[in-house]
Amino acid sequence: MHELNDELAKQKNIVYMNQMLMKDRASIRRTNISKTRKKRKHQSFGSQTVDLKEIVFVPDGYETISYMLYILIVPYLVGAVCLFFVIAGGNIDNFMLLDTSAFMIVWAIGYEIVAVVSLCWILLLYLQYEEPERFY
Repeated sequence: MHELNDELAKQKNIVYMNQMLMKDRASIRRTNISKTRKKRKHQSFGSQTVDLKEIVFVPDGYETISYMLYILIVPYLVGAVCLFFVIAGGNIDNFMLLDTSAFMIVWAIGYEIVAVVSLCWILLLYLQYEEPERFY
C-alpha cells in the first residue's frame, strides 16, 4: 500500500514537473520572439537604412569632402578607363589622340557606367533579400 502511494506521488510530481517545464519553455519562446521582433525593425527591402561608411572609406569628420571627391573622381576615372579600352582599343597612342580634357564628357560617360553598375547591384541585392519571418 505504501509503495502504491509512493508511485502515485511520483506520477503526480512528474506531471507537475512537466507542466512547469512546458511553462518555462513557453515563456522562453515568448521572450525570444519579442527579442527577434525588436531586432528586426526592417520588414521590407526598401525600409532598410543605408550607411555609406560601410561601403566606402570615409575618414571621420571629413565626410562631406570625401563624398564630393568620390562623386567627382570615381566617374571620371571610370569614364577614362572606358574610353581607353572601348574607344581607343587599349592602345595608348589612340588614347592620346582623344580629347580627354573635356572633363564633363568623360565624367558623364563614367557616371552612366557607375549608375548602371549600381542599379544592377541594387537589383541583385533585392533578388537575394529574404523577408524576415513575421511572428503574429
